[in-house]
Amino acid sequence: MGKAITRRKIFIAATRQNDGKTTISLGLINAFKKRFKNVGFIKPVGQRYVIEDGYKVDEDSVLIEKVCGISSCLKDMSPIAIEKGFTEKYIKIGGHDKLVSDITDSFERICKRKKLVVIEGTGHAGVGSVFDLSNARVANLLGAKVILVTAGGIGKPIDEIELNMALFEKEGVDVIGVIVNKVLPSKYKKIKRVVKMALKKKGIELFGLIPYTPQLSMPTIQHVLEEADIKLISKNKAGARNKIRKILVGAMEPQEALSYIEDGSLLITPGDREDIFMALLNKKSKKKVSIAGIVLTGGIVPNKKIMSLMKKARIPVLLSKKHTYAAAAEIHDIAIKIRPDDKEKTKIATKLVEKYVDVNRILAKIR
Repeated sequence: MGKAITRRKIFIAATRQNDGKTTISLGLINAFKKRFKNVGFIKPVGQRYVIEDGYKVDEDSVLIEKVCGISSCLKDMSPIAIEKGFTEKYIKIGGHDKLVSDITDSFERICKRKKLVVIEGTGHAGVGSVFDLSNARVANLLGAKVILVTAGGIGKPIDEIELNMALFEKEGVDVIGVIVNKVLPSKYKKIKRVVKMALKKKGIELFGLIPYTPQLSMPTIQHVLEEADIKLISKNKAGARNKIRKILVGAMEPQEALSYIEDGSLLITPGDREDIFMALLNKKSKKKVSIAGIVLTGGIVPNKKIMSLMKKARIPVLLSKKHTYAAAAEIHDIAIKIRPDDKEKTKIATKLVEKYVDVNRILAKIR
């Protein structure tokens, strides 16, 4: 690689999926932008992509470009997008040199006139090993130091930190510290004290602990429509922005079901449970509850009268062909990610990093 490469490079890796790596990357970039005019971003290997200008681009790169105002070519911010069949094709015919050149060429262009570049990994240190480009190897390839993001309490995160560090160390990569995410507020002080002590004994620096923030984990109706095999059958498009605070399976008597319903509930129930629908509509008419939406299961749609009443009540109505518990499981397993139009979550992520992460200490370690 040529002279364009910046000295300040930081690789953000996670100990496992859904630890909040992208959320922290977003927060760090916004914090870095307050200190430097030109900050760059690249996600060398992406697994979830969208089509932008005819190119497959990782959705996290799209998020960072739009939310953080990064002025780089999107294709360079996401040089490799893993599509269906990619791994099998690689195993059969190879192509390692091409992948390496795609990453390094994009990285050189990203680094031009940048004071600092954030590199986001994909999952834990070993992800990508099947095509010889694990996160650890990519960090080495780009000459970047690593911050590990983990989540939870004490024992499991520390075990996972040790496991991931071993892979990075094997590739000769310097892990400069750790950020612990999604820490229960009720146990925050204890976890901070014990984790800091444990990491210090192992020579690992703790850059911060971020408390679990429910707002970041709340899906919207739009999330459900995009991620699950479910469609919107009401015409309440505005309701797609409704936040889901609670998922409730309506497989009980109407009055019992209503006792569990709160503002922001998503009710999942067979489409023939007209007794529940009428009880819910009656409760809503008295302004006792504002639910996020209803998922009708079994592919069953209620009669026109019920649907008309739901429309008047502005309740988003979704339809799943699956049975109730299968639909509930599918929705429960949706990975919640910040989207470019979610300004509230973006602000929350930025404030959390500013408040709980020692950004200046990170910068001191990557000079």
